[in-house]
Amino acid sequence: MRTWKIVTIAILAIAAVALTTTTVFAFMGRPGYYTPYATSPGTAGTYTPYPSGTTGYGGYYGGRMGGGWGCGGMGARFGYGAPAYTTSPTAPTQLNITTAASIAQSYVASTGNANLEVSEVEEYTLNFYVVVKEKDTGIGAFELLVDKYTGAVTSEMGPNMMWNTKYGMMSGMMGWTRTTTTPETVTVEQAKANAQQYLNTNYPGTTTGDALAFYGYYHIEVQSSGSIYGMLSVNGYTGQVWYHTWHGTFIQEIEVG
Repeated sequence: MRTWKIVTIAILAIAAVALTTTTVFAFMGRPGYYTPYATSPGTAGTYTPYPSGTTGYGGYYGGRMGGGWGCGGMGARFGYGAPAYTTSPTAPTQLNITTAASIAQSYVASTGNANLEVSEVEEYTLNFYVVVKEKDTGIGAFELLVDKYTGAVTSEMGPNMMWNTKYGMMSGMMGWTRTTTTPETVTVEQAKANAQQYLNTNYPGTTTGDALAFYGYYHIEVQSSGSIYGMLSVNGYTGQVWYHTWHGTFIQEIEVG
């Protein structure tokens, strides 16, 4: 009897995984477009598939799986988007950088923390990158990504979630913010030196640019021939370097705050 129960449970578990995997890949692979959270944070969007046989832009989910890490709790605030675009789904319109900045500002305002402000927005080929700072300290609070087509806002992956000691993943999961009492041991000068050593090995010809302190890490601009090439982060305790590979090619930037 015990063996029968174990076999039954195993079969059910395998079936559940198969069903979930099939659903996810069917959703991600089917051409379509995603209407983001157009009214308020936490409002679910809808997925509209293209007619059968239609080819065009599709396959992205606009933050459906969640943003808001460190800004209100896991799953509590999935994102904040612009109203759904009305152009043909075969040629969705990209948002411009000023619209992306406005969307990010609306999102930050929705957190209810009056000490936070959008500082700058950078446009890349794959997304808009947003820096949010604390007004009173000037320290970076957290980093956001804005989808270039849907306007959906998500917390940036990587150091923003894993290394941020005040607004990062662990504090966000609990629905509150915290600041570690352990002082950082890596100075900004050491961080830039570590970053340059990493660049010399992995991205020859690039150099470090401006650095901004966040809680638990430094955000460092990467330059090539005097222009922005990309970005990386350096852990404020270990000196570990984490290059941001998810932006694409830099296009432009604007100062907001």
